[in-house]
Amino acid sequence: MKATTTPSTSTPVAHNALPPPSAASTARSSRIAPHSHIKGLGVNAEGIAVPESAGFIGQTNAREACGVVVDLIKSRKFSGRALVLVGAPGTGKTALALAVSHELGVKVPFCPMVGSEVYSTEVKKTEVLAEAFRRAIGLRIKETKEVYEGEVTELTPTESENPLSGYGKTVSHVIVGLKTVKGTKQLRLDPTIYEAILKEKIVVGDVIYVEANTGAVKRVGRSDAYASSYDLESETYVPLPKGDVHKRKELVQDVTLGDLDAANARPQGGQDIMSVMGSLMKSGRTEVTDKLRREVNKVVKGYVDQGVAEVIPGVVFIDEVHMLDVECFTYLNSLLESPMAPTVILATNRGNALVRGTTDVVSPHGIPVDLLDRCLIVKTDGYNREQIAKVVQIRANVEGLKLGPGVLDRLAEEGERGSMRYALQLLAPASILAGLSGRNEITVEDIGEMNELFLDAKTSASQISADGGFDGSRMS
Repeated sequence: MKATTTPSTSTPVAHNALPPPSAASTARSSRIAPHSHIKGLGVNAEGIAVPESAGFIGQTNAREACGVVVDLIKSRKFSGRALVLVGAPGTGKTALALAVSHELGVKVPFCPMVGSEVYSTEVKKTEVLAEAFRRAIGLRIKETKEVYEGEVTELTPTESENPLSGYGKTVSHVIVGLKTVKGTKQLRLDPTIYEAILKEKIVVGDVIYVEANTGAVKRVGRSDAYASSYDLESETYVPLPKGDVHKRKELVQDVTLGDLDAANARPQGGQDIMSVMGSLMKSGRTEVTDKLRREVNKVVKGYVDQGVAEVIPGVVFIDEVHMLDVECFTYLNSLLESPMAPTVILATNRGNALVRGTTDVVSPHGIPVDLLDRCLIVKTDGYNREQIAKVVQIRANVEGLKLGPGVLDRLAEEGERGSMRYALQLLAPASILAGLSGRNEITVEDIGEMNELFLDAKTSASQISADGGFDGSRMS
């Protein structure tokens, strides 16, 4: 029997209807973060903000100011100091902080948090701040170790009868063949090293090194000799190591002081820093004492004096900083004065506000004046209609959404009337509605229907009656 269908445009689609199955629906989609379009500050070599660059629209003064701060951080002249980003909600404060992180690169620690995170039932408020500061201070460790390095040419475990019982067999040793440009070598290794090899998912063709003293195994990558085989499991191809298989090699590892604090609070064996980090296990949150931190600082200072390690001050970003109370602000002052202090970026959308934890102290941005006096303050500007339209178009491109005629103007109008965040939030539900109707582009009608279903913050606030109750019959 031949079934008949009606065009999707003539039949209304219920909001709770399931979208029609398609081949594309089975494809895995990656999560798109709110600031995934931000790739940097978008300033040129002279420090001038390019009008539309690196995902940014507008905010010229703020971007140039942050560019100066980036240069100060790179030249190690801003450690222990603070930058405050102030402005209305939705004006790009968080985006600016993330852009600073992009400009500094992945090797510089960047530790973001929200002010309300300090109110934890597990540890003290000041401890949360201290942990964030320690995680934002990097340590680049260089150690020369005796290693066996090369491309794996053989990986053969040898089994023997289990001495503890008469049943089954156990691995007595493992034969590993390693090859370099200069030659090859066959190693007979302990079964515990074979367990580490399995954990690293090492196979023939991988380039590895094994520490002679500790037996630690590290997979460097896949040999570039296999690059033409399109091995889906390979992510990084590396050249065949030079020199002998048995050599002394300088190993570099980036850790943070927070990592060292946690490793020493829960020691898992191994005497050197890299061995400690290799055996670090994830477990419940524990409070690290100041005494332990002083001991770690003493060891780190020794490594720095010997030239083994280099301290890399990073950035702590505290969003909604006005949520901190006076105790936290006082502790923040002391942290900024400590010898090992990172750069601090604070963000707030408050004007004159009561400092939490007090009953009568009103301060600009909800931050005590003594701390505010230590900070450089950068103001973010609101977006006009044209800028909102450009931001919406960027987000639509990032999310792979197609906008029909007039949609961009309608969303820019909604952003100007309500907020830019509200205009951006309409994109995803409108695209779902378009998909339910069998279309691959968003229309003005979809935006209008979303406006009937959802309220922006200003409209919702206008419906609050004089006695504080919500009156749904009132509309602005």
